[in-house]
Amino acid sequence: VRLRAAALQAYAALDAQMVRQLDFVQAALPAPSAGGPGDDHSAETALRAASAQMSTVMGSTRPRPLDPQAMAALGTALGVLLMAWQRMHPDAEPISFEPDGTLSRPAPLQELPASGAAAVPLVWPEPSALAEISRAQFNAAVIQYNHAIGQFPAVLVAWLLRMRRAAPLG
Repeated sequence: VRLRAAALQAYAALDAQMVRQLDFVQAALPAPSAGGPGDDHSAETALRAASAQMSTVMGSTRPRPLDPQAMAALGTALGVLLMAWQRMHPDAEPISFEPDGTLSRPAPLQELPASGAAAVPLVWPEPSALAEISRAQFNAAVIQYNHAIGQFPAVLVAWLLRMRRAAPLG
């Protein structure tokens, strides 16, 4: 129960950092223009759509952050947002941070790893180590929680309280 609470608390910190990243992306979007039929705003439209999707998925994940399906949806939405950001700003030098907050640059934008693989540092739109540190802390808390509910006699308590395995954020 204590480790579950720690994972939920770590998610709250991660959520705050993702909201900050989303605000940064939305503030960087140009005002919508009524362009002519020849105007190509596909990158801008994709980023707006990814931003809206991320906001919606974050809202649906908040009540159940330890649900693997909700976390998978959040990971997918985050990946789409990061790819749309990269497409909108192809000339920007990507900066990523290691899970401990140390700078790791330049780093190419990478796909989210398959579950069970080591977490790859993400290239966040707003270059901030706090987002990557929060993600690493959440993932570590989830791993500890999953390990604990699989041990005896905790597995019995977890079964009685209907605690399920959680999923880290890519």
